Amino acid sequence: GWCPLSPAGTQTTQLLVEPPWRPAVLWDGVTLTCQGSGTASAITWYKDRKRWWQKGPNHFTVTSSGTYQCDRPGTGLSPRIHILNECLVLQLPARVLVEGDTVTLRCRG
Repeated sequence: GWCPLSPAGTQTTQLLVEPPWRPAVLWDGVTLTCQGSGTASAITWYKDRKRWWQKGPNHFTVTSSGTYQCDRPGTGLSPRIHILNECLVLQLPARVLVEGDTVTLRCRG
């Protein structure tokens, strides 16, 4: 399911990633969703810290590696998410982990 990359319940813009694994890799067919209380029709997307898509949709499937971030007027900038283009990755669930949690790791290539 969908998994925020920032603590839930905060009044900020959230960047959601599907599938919910970190690091996110390009060949996983990653979809990013910009979530917040601001106006959906005024979302600005940033790629590699530069404005990349103004008045973009609230979600899209990533087609190139890089660092992504979105801005919704009213709730501001989201945290950044890195989409890698690596041949082999060790992934963990994209959720907040605390000491003592049992975690499933995935080695994928």
